[in-house]
Amino acid sequence: MSTPFRRMFSAALALLAWVLLAAGPPARAAEPLVADLSRHLVAITTGFSGTDVLLFGSAEGDGDVIVVVRGPNHTQVIRRKDRQAGIWVNAGRAQVENVPSFYRVAATRPLADIAPPQLLDDHQIGLDHLDLAVRDTAGHPAAPQFRNALVRLEQRAGLWGDKVQKIGFLGHQLFRTEVHFPANVPVGTYLVEVYLVAQGKILSAQTTPLVISKIGLGADIFDFAHQHAAVYGIIAIVLAAATGWLAAVALKKG
Repeated sequence: MSTPFRRMFSAALALLAWVLLAAGPPARAAEPLVADLSRHLVAITTGFSGTDVLLFGSAEGDGDVIVVVRGPNHTQVIRRKDRQAGIWVNAGRAQVENVPSFYRVAATRPLADIAPPQLLDDHQIGLDHLDLAVRDTAGHPAAPQFRNALVRLEQRAGLWGDKVQKIGFLGHQLFRTEVHFPANVPVGTYLVEVYLVAQGKILSAQTTPLVISKIGLGADIFDFAHQHAAVYGIIAIVLAAATGWLAAVALKKG
C-alpha cells in the first residue's frame, strides 16, 4: 500500500470514528416516568424562613403519580404525662425508631383509590403505612397512643404533612407539585421518591436525593458545637456571664 493511499485510508478511519462518537449510543425507549427537582440543594443561612422546591416530570400512560419526600431517620423518645393531684407527672415513655425527620406525600388522587394497602405498606406511603418501631422501656410494643402522639408532635412542628398534597397535571403527561420546607427543617440528605402506579401496581419508580445543609457563619457554629461540645458549652457560659456583668455595669452607670 502506497504512502498516499495509507494516509487517505487513515483519514477515512478517523472520520468514521468521529461520526460514530458524535452519533452517540443507540437511542433507548422512552422511560414511562421521568422526574426532577427545581434544585437539589437547599441552603440554610441566617434568616432562613423556609422555602419551596418544585418537583416536575412526565408520565406515560393513564397511571397515577405518587411523590414521597423523606428526611433522614432518627430515634425519638415520646413521654406521656398524666394529671395527679393537680400536678402533671410522667406516666410512661416509649422509644420510636426509624422516625423520618421530615415526611410529605403528594398524589394525583387519594392513596386508597390508587394502590392497595399492601403496596402502600411495602413502600411506606402515607402516615398510616409508616413502619415505626414503637417500644416501651421493657422493649415490648407500646400502646397506640404513643404513635398517635408522635404524629401529632411532628405535624405540629410542620415536619410531617397532615394530608396528601395534590399533584397537578399539565395536559396528559406533564405533572408538577411543590414541597414546602419550614424554617426548622433538619439538615441532611433527603430522598424524593416518585412512583407511577396503574391498576394497583407500580409501573415505574425513581428516587432523587435532595441535600439540606447549613452554610455560612451559622453552619460554622453548628459544626463547632457538635464537634467540640464541651468547649462550646464553656464558651457559652463565659459569654452569658460576660453579658450579665456588662448589663449590670450599664445599669449602675445609668
